[in-house]
Amino acid sequence: MRQTTSANAVYGLLRLPQVQASTGLSRSEIYRRVRSGDFPAPVKLGERASAWVEREIVEWAARRIAERDAKAVA
Repeated sequence: MRQTTSANAVYGLLRLPQVQASTGLSRSEIYRRVRSGDFPAPVKLGERASAWVEREIVEWAARRIAERDAKAVA
């Protein structure tokens, strides 16, 4: 599912199984990190449906990689 903003940027929405596959994290770990503020929060799509903004998940992963690389250089 893709959404377009007023600036014509396209943002994909990922459902939980896609987020799990992308990050390697379990459902419970994803929600634990959301609660602690260490992972992007989902967007409510309806009463019983949520999804994550794909760009935010990619940025989260990029930060994790950058943190790893910074430790390796130090």
